[in-house]
Amino acid sequence: MVFTGTVDLNTVASVTLAHNRSDLAALSPTVAPFAGGSALYGEPQHHLTGLVDLMTFGWPSLTVTDDGLEIAATCTLVELSKLQNQPGWQAHHAFYECCTYLLGSFKVWNVATVGGNICASLPAGPMTSLTSALEGVALIWRADGSDERMPVADFVTGNKSNALHPGDVLRSITIPQGSLESRVATRKIALSPLGRSGLVLLGRLAPDGAFVLTVTAGTVRPVQLRYPELPTDEALHDDVLAIDEWFTDPHGAADWRRTVSTVLAAEIRNELAS
Repeated sequence: MVFTGTVDLNTVASVTLAHNRSDLAALSPTVAPFAGGSALYGEPQHHLTGLVDLMTFGWPSLTVTDDGLEIAATCTLVELSKLQNQPGWQAHHAFYECCTYLLGSFKVWNVATVGGNICASLPAGPMTSLTSALEGVALIWRADGSDERMPVADFVTGNKSNALHPGDVLRSITIPQGSLESRVATRKIALSPLGRSGLVLLGRLAPDGAFVLTVTAGTVRPVQLRYPELPTDEALHDDVLAIDEWFTDPHGAADWRRTVSTVLAAEIRNELAS
C-alpha cells in the first residue's frame, strides 16, 4: 500500500496493514506502529518513513472475564467511555471520568486509543492515570517474539519515555477484578477550564481496606502511595509532600502541583472514608 503523506507526516512513504504478528517485523526506529494516529499527529515526526497499522489486527476492544477486564491497545476512548457496568464493579465511573480528562474533542475520542495514549507517555495522559491507578498490567509483544507483562505504573518511565524498544508493541492492558470491585475517587485540576491537566489523582480503596493513591500529570511518571488501610490526613499530607518527581511546564509550576496535590489527596481520602 502506498501512502502519499500529509502535511504533518510528509516523510512517511508506506503503510503496512498488520494482520499477523509477523507483520510487525516491518517495525524499526523509522517505522512506527499506529492505531488511531492522534498521538503521531500531535507533534512533528520527521524521522518516520513508514507506519504499521495495528487496527487491522481486529483485536476485541473490551473483553470482560471472571478475572477482570482486558482492554486492547487499539480500544478507542469513545469505546471505553461507553463500557457497560458489571455486577460488583464500583470503579466503573472512573473509566468515563478519565476519558473526559483528555484534552480533545469528540473527534479525538473517536480515533484516540488507550494504547496510544499510554505509549505517548505524556505526564497528562489520562489512560496512564486510569490504568495505573486500577493496577493495570500491560502486555508487551517484544520484537524477538516473546511476551512480557508489567504494571502500567512501571511501563511509563518518564516524560515521553516507556519500556518499549524499537519493534515492540503494546498489545493490551488487563484490569484485575479486585480493582474493578474497589471504590475509586478521581480528581483533576488545570490552570484553565478546558486546559491540559495540571494534576490527576486517583484513590482506590480495595475491598480488604487497602488504600492506594496514584498521582499523575504533575509528576513525570505515575507515583503511587500504598497503605494497608486509609491513612490519617496528616500522614497522607506528609507523604504527598515527600514526592520528589514534580516538574514545571506551561501547565503548572512544580511547587503549585506539590501544594495542590495535598488538597486533592485529602478530598479523595475523605470521600472514600465517608
